Amino acid sequence: MSPLAARLVDGVRAIPAEQWNACAGTANPFVRHAFLAALEESGSTGGRSGWQPIPIVVDDAAGVPVAIAPAYAKSHSQGEYVFDHAWADAWERAGGQYYPKLQVAAPFSPVPGPRLLLRDPGAAPALIAALEAVTDQHDLSSAHATFVSPDQVPAFEQAGWLIREGTQFHWANDGYATFDDFLGALASRKRKAIRKERAAAVEGLTIRHLSGAEIRPEHWDAFWTFYQDTGSRKWGRPYLTRSFFPLLGAAMGDDVLLILAERDGRPIAGALNLIGEETLYGRYWGCTEEVPFLHFELCYYQAIDAAIARGLRTVEAGAQGEHKLARGYVPVPTWSAHYIPDAGFRRAISDFLVRERAAVSDEQSYLAELAPFRKGGG
Repeated sequence: MSPLAARLVDGVRAIPAEQWNACAGTANPFVRHAFLAALEESGSTGGRSGWQPIPIVVDDAAGVPVAIAPAYAKSHSQGEYVFDHAWADAWERAGGQYYPKLQVAAPFSPVPGPRLLLRDPGAAPALIAALEAVTDQHDLSSAHATFVSPDQVPAFEQAGWLIREGTQFHWANDGYATFDDFLGALASRKRKAIRKERAAAVEGLTIRHLSGAEIRPEHWDAFWTFYQDTGSRKWGRPYLTRSFFPLLGAAMGDDVLLILAERDGRPIAGALNLIGEETLYGRYWGCTEEVPFLHFELCYYQAIDAAIARGLRTVEAGAQGEHKLARGYVPVPTWSAHYIPDAGFRRAISDFLVRERAAVSDEQSYLAELAPFRKGGG
């Protein structure tokens, strides 16, 4: 292989989109240049957000990127969905400074995907080494790659990073042609419960699926209201700025699916999804009127409808949520990788992860037994 050189870049937008996407590919929208650049341009990352974008790039001999890590200097642990607050507290009680840390992630997006963006797969070790070098040279406490796609976990393991396991609930399309086909795979009691929920949720409402140019400024205005309400209740303040949503629509409109519930022509609730090559990704939801089961309808059932119509293999409806289980979303493992330079701190975290992994595995086995599918189905 020709000599490779690593560099730190001041923001995603400093890298030409065609070079970034040649490494990122097209399957996962959350690591595409357009998505991450919209976060920067809108001020959702950068500035005082605590997410300072510092992509790490490995170039070939001609100076063209062969590998990129979507990296951020983090001054807090918000918006990550892999929780390390206890680690930070332990390190600082021991006299260390946990922040800033290096975070390799799609900000605010608990979506499994590539964290090593590789035009040349052989450059993975060099990119991981560059992440370690940045951490060491800047005397950072740690580096973290969160929601790593399963195929990239071995590369981090081989480099000696600590691996952490978590759980999400995903829906799998078992060749269904209609929602009723999916319901046919469920136990009778669950099937009846879902039909009852769906009927109650949409009574008196109109459900609309909008994408691309169909999403107009007034739709983004309505969704911003929904997002603010949910964000203020969940996080204290929304992570994303108002300008992010129209920027996303302008840059990636055909990959955006906005599902709205309207009463008498007025939107009262909405769910925002991104469309990948094989997966529908549910991201944000909110409402201005409380309607029983409407959250389940817009975020889970309508997402299944959309995935079936598009021939997509899976629906990923965000972090956590055991309530998804009764609605056909089954537990799957998620993975993160952690580089801890200090030997003592690393041993303590490694011991914790061994215990945590056993508990997570037991929980996944238990939850899988509760899946709503008929015996021999699902």
